[in-house]
Amino acid sequence: MLGVVNRVLTGLVGLVLLVVGGSVLAVGLGVRLPSWWIHRGRHDVLLSTAERTRWRETGWWWPAVLAGLAVLFLLALWWLIAVLRRRRPAEVLVDTGDGGTAWLRGRALADVLAAEAGQLDGVSRAHVRLTGRRNAPAAHVQLLLEPHVDPGTTLTRLTAESLAHARDSANLRSLPAEVRLGSVKHRAERVS
Repeated sequence: MLGVVNRVLTGLVGLVLLVVGGSVLAVGLGVRLPSWWIHRGRHDVLLSTAERTRWRETGWWWPAVLAGLAVLFLLALWWLIAVLRRRRPAEVLVDTGDGGTAWLRGRALADVLAAEAGQLDGVSRAHVRLTGRRNAPAAHVQLLLEPHVDPGTTLTRLTAESLAHARDSANLRSLPAEVRLGSVKHRAERVS
């Protein structure tokens, strides 16, 4: 979802900057633009003195402008942090064993690991999220267990089977995992 939002916002910002910057360049080169456009001539400024002072007596104008700019700044800052702080590796680097490398989609590895963990006896639901770098991923596993299951046995089988299969199939040196276990809650029935 974040990738789609990132691409749309980047495209819109780029389009606006291209149109505005291109129009300023065109006016500077002597091209006549429509009368409703922001710039009309080479010596025109973005905001004239009359435009800047038109709302001076209105008490709500400048606080509204500053609040709008603050919101835009915070949204841009959130966007920058979200883009720079990618939590999940999109691909995992796989050593093919013959000296070559290949890329495995991180989501595919996480889905297969979750499916295999979900097949363990007594596991009601499994969710896996990969973190870390693409050459050193780590797994965050959440398991929802049935009430009759021994958590220690399930954790041992998860480590020995599911995580080992994922590590071996991706030819990784290690696949550290953080596992969180939960229990399904069943309502007790009254026996008469």
